[in-house]
Amino acid sequence: MSLGEDEAPATGFYLKMWDLDKMQAEGSSTTGPACVRSIRVFDSKYPEAQITSFLVYEEAPPILLVCIGLDSGEIYCIRGDIARNRVTRLRLAVDPAVDGQKPASPVTGLGFRVEGQILQLFAVTTASINLFDMHKQSPQKNVIDQIGTEGRCVAMSDNQDLVVGRPEAVYFYEVDGRGPCWAFEGSKQFVAWFRGYLVVVSADPRKPNKNVLNIYDLKNKLVVCNISVGDVAHILCEWGTIILLTQDQQISCIAEKDMGSKLDMLFRKSLYTVAINLVQSNHADAAATAEVMRKYGDYLYGKQNYDEAMAQYIRTIGQLEPSYVIQKFLDAQRIHNLTYYLEKLHEKGLATADHTTLLLNCYTKLKDVSKLDDFIKGEEGKEGEPRFDVETAVRVCRAAGYYQHALFVAMRAGEHEWYLKILLEDLKRYEEALQYITGLSLYESTVTLKQYGKVLVEHKPAETTAALLKLCTNTGATTPTSAGSSSSSGRLSSLLPSPVEFVHVFIDQPKWLMVFLEQYIDTVKDSPHHMELYNTLLELYLSEELRAPDLSDESYQVEEPDSQTEDKDSDELINEDNHHGNLILAAGGQVIAAGGQVIAAGGQVIKAVGRIGGLVLPIHRSKGQESVTDINPVEEEKAYKVEKIEVVPTEDQIERRAKALALLKLGWGSHEQAPRYDVDLALVMCQMHKFRDGLLFLYEKMKLYKEVLAVFMKDHDYQGLISTCKRLGESARGGDPSLWNDVLSYFGEHGENCSDEVREVLVHIERDNLLPPLIVLQKLSKNPKLTLAVVKDYVARQLQQETRLIEEDRKAFEKYQEETATMRTEVRELRSHARIFQLSKCTACTSALDLPAVHFLCMHSFHQRCLGDNEKECPLCAPTNRHVLDVKRSLETNVNDHDTFFQLLRNSDDGFSVIAEYFGRGILNKAPQQL
Repeated sequence: MSLGEDEAPATGFYLKMWDLDKMQAEGSSTTGPACVRSIRVFDSKYPEAQITSFLVYEEAPPILLVCIGLDSGEIYCIRGDIARNRVTRLRLAVDPAVDGQKPASPVTGLGFRVEGQILQLFAVTTASINLFDMHKQSPQKNVIDQIGTEGRCVAMSDNQDLVVGRPEAVYFYEVDGRGPCWAFEGSKQFVAWFRGYLVVVSADPRKPNKNVLNIYDLKNKLVVCNISVGDVAHILCEWGTIILLTQDQQISCIAEKDMGSKLDMLFRKSLYTVAINLVQSNHADAAATAEVMRKYGDYLYGKQNYDEAMAQYIRTIGQLEPSYVIQKFLDAQRIHNLTYYLEKLHEKGLATADHTTLLLNCYTKLKDVSKLDDFIKGEEGKEGEPRFDVETAVRVCRAAGYYQHALFVAMRAGEHEWYLKILLEDLKRYEEALQYITGLSLYESTVTLKQYGKVLVEHKPAETTAALLKLCTNTGATTPTSAGSSSSSGRLSSLLPSPVEFVHVFIDQPKWLMVFLEQYIDTVKDSPHHMELYNTLLELYLSEELRAPDLSDESYQVEEPDSQTEDKDSDELINEDNHHGNLILAAGGQVIAAGGQVIAAGGQVIKAVGRIGGLVLPIHRSKGQESVTDINPVEEEKAYKVEKIEVVPTEDQIERRAKALALLKLGWGSHEQAPRYDVDLALVMCQMHKFRDGLLFLYEKMKLYKEVLAVFMKDHDYQGLISTCKRLGESARGGDPSLWNDVLSYFGEHGENCSDEVREVLVHIERDNLLPPLIVLQKLSKNPKLTLAVVKDYVARQLQQETRLIEEDRKAFEKYQEETATMRTEVRELRSHARIFQLSKCTACTSALDLPAVHFLCMHSFHQRCLGDNEKECPLCAPTNRHVLDVKRSLETNVNDHDTFFQLLRNSDDGFSVIAEYFGRGILNKAPQQL
């Protein structure tokens, strides 16, 4: 777009639009871009005047707004699509001439201000400064100032403020009036604005006919350029440079240096404040700004101005590596400055665990408890997160002895593990720790008690056991109650932890483990972990000593007869059987009292350290006695030879064994098919700890009756054997009668006088006919202590019984002989004599017998019609005859079944009866030969 006076033949001022992308064709009179449109500026409606200013604004392409300022104090506006000649014209009166009052004030400068959809036009004359709202159809003039300026001293800043240069100063105007001003000496000839800089060409007062070009950085209050120039015709700020056109038709281009060059120059002059303002005004990135501040901080640090240097380093947080600053102030031993830097680092959330450690160490070295309180108990960071590493803070506070601060940090951060470590390891507040654990969630309480339960049980056993029971049962019961079915596991959550998971916390407190498991079993009747619970509790009941192995416990030390005279270097005991009960020893005919391993023998007091191979080993003698080593070894062996040791269980052991038996019975009731504990493990434990009652119960429940007898036999308990056989040897009640046989064999092989017991056994054997008399006599004959009087009555009764049986067999034999002779006589008669049938009635219908009739040799007669098709056998005798034939056929079939015969022979107590029976059946007769 250009505005100028056209040459002949068409004279006048024209506004022309050029297309720089289209060049005129070759051969034309001129060369250059093609003119798209040419519009005459002045016409009859818009009289001609001298043009003083010109401004173009592109509203919405291709709509343009062209404003032409005139020396007549008016502005001609051309708006529209100029390329298509679709325009409208508008005249704005700024300071026109008034007839007879004042002359016109030429328009010396124009400027557009755009704010949203509002377009405003600044119009500057030599007499005033005005503002027009161009969004209205008839813009109205708004006078801002009654003082104007000469031409070429008007510009628009980047903030869309009007810049007006006058001889005394440069003024800035906003839409509501005059703003700030800057006083520069010299008469202003040109004013321009370039990238935030104010460009002023003014006369040099020291050199006549010379001008000075000054470029001002108003924000930083800095003259960035000062050069002498000639008469300036025009200044153009475009394409990233300032183009200066002088009257002698020379062009000078002034380009801005890059940021690095600017900063280097400022650094050389130590203008660090200016450098910082420069990078900030140019909206440099944070890294570049921080680098300038770092150099400024290094400069101040070198001047030992540590406080100001730290102020600059703090502004680099987030860009500069903190270790750079920390190392400097550690070397300078400026703990206060370093503390301040670390505090700011934490406030911005950029601190690491090492920074937290260093800051807390600074607080502790300075003994600044107030700042430590502010840091620890201050507000949290974004989204409720701590401003520092919690673990580091807790660790440092604990190491420095600030336990309360560490406790506060752990509690606010919800670090249960650290909180409990401080309470338990540092503060020893076990009850508070237990209350804290019980207030956690189910999962957290479970995990925490697994970790710290051992310490809590050691110091607060009752409270910890109650808390564990509540956790595992979801109840508040602390002592066993008769909860019954109301506390059944059907009402317990499946997420509850198992007591088995907490067994390890009672490693040093077995008594409390026993209490815990007892309460749990009483509360929860059908726990899914019943087997582990019952096994563990049974082992606790059967253990010899139910206490923790604490070497410092006085109860584990040897009881000294005279603590002032005994040697302190020999206090260790070697107890082979590890029995801590009261031992009563008989040695060499003397009674030795061992109450706490102190033995009196032969008038001497010694300390027993144990026994090996039946010998008591002494190590000390009381004061005044000779050394033990002076005793004759033969006499010593006689004196200390242990003949018998009787273990007297303590009251605690008796009570626990009673509980063990009750537990075995509870876990395997009469109505239960399978026990709630491991039977094999229970048997092993009962055998290891010689728990006879438990063994008897388990053997009986497992129907191992012979093992039950073996227990009584081992203890030579005759009455127990008899009572057990009475209870378990009755076949009518599902018992095993063979137990009496085993007891009889035991008494026969035992070699002791047990006449009364043998008589009682013989009564039961005789009553149930369990053994033949010959076998009984053979078994009892092995015991030399038994006399004939023990079995005399039994033998007499057996002989009488045998005599009676023989007589009964003889009578049956004679009867069978008579019946056999009668049958043979009848057979001969049937074969040799005729049979006369004299029945007059039918055997079937009892009617008079008439022909046709059928007579059988069994003397039964029938009408033929009554027999039907069955005329070959008597209907009345046929079932009996058929049964006899079936028996005969069965016997013949079993002739060759030798396996059955031998099996019956082995299983029978009377093998002779089996053989006799087979003889009677004829099974041993020679089988007929097959043709």
